[in-house]
Amino acid sequence: AEIEAAIESKQQWIFKKINEQRERSVRRLQPPMEWRDGAELPYLGEDITLRVSDIGSMAGVRFDEDARELHVSLPASASEQQLKDRVQGWLQTEAKRLFAERLAVYAEKLGVTFKSFALSSAATQWGSCTADGRIKLNWRLMHFALPNIDYVVAHELSHLREMNHGPQFWATVQSALPEFEQARKTLRDHEPDSLPKF
Repeated sequence: AEIEAAIESKQQWIFKKINEQRERSVRRLQPPMEWRDGAELPYLGEDITLRVSDIGSMAGVRFDEDARELHVSLPASASEQQLKDRVQGWLQTEAKRLFAERLAVYAEKLGVTFKSFALSSAATQWGSCTADGRIKLNWRLMHFALPNIDYVVAHELSHLREMNHGPQFWATVQSALPEFEQARKTLRDHEPDSLPKF
């Protein structure tokens, strides 16, 4: 009787967790991204279209924000890995720029100073912060909308005031980003291995 009562009292939570697990499983079963002209790639929370063209010796990557297209110049003989490398390089350059901007905004909000920041390629972590102020942010965050990036930035900077995940830490995160819970849930539901493979 006690077990049945416990299950009944936690029924909503149990169903919620079962549904979350099903959603994760469905995402994992989706076919991997095809790296080719016309493929879609998540960028800042919305899909952009890859446009691959061979324009002689001109090499580079250009983002057309209005058309939501990423133009990548590669020779016709280029491999899929070369396309991946070119796109990854562009995403990492964009990540450095955007993360630097967002770190400055949230460091000021929280009244903290960080020593340095670097990009991470961690398989299971969106960010990290050391006690001496060294912050790492996963460049794959560039696939998510800005509020999700801001959450990780605010989270890591909050560790400069609270090096734990206790109530004071979460109050600090909330002081900088009141709506952090939705971003936290979004990132929990999307492990880095569910994103396009590079």
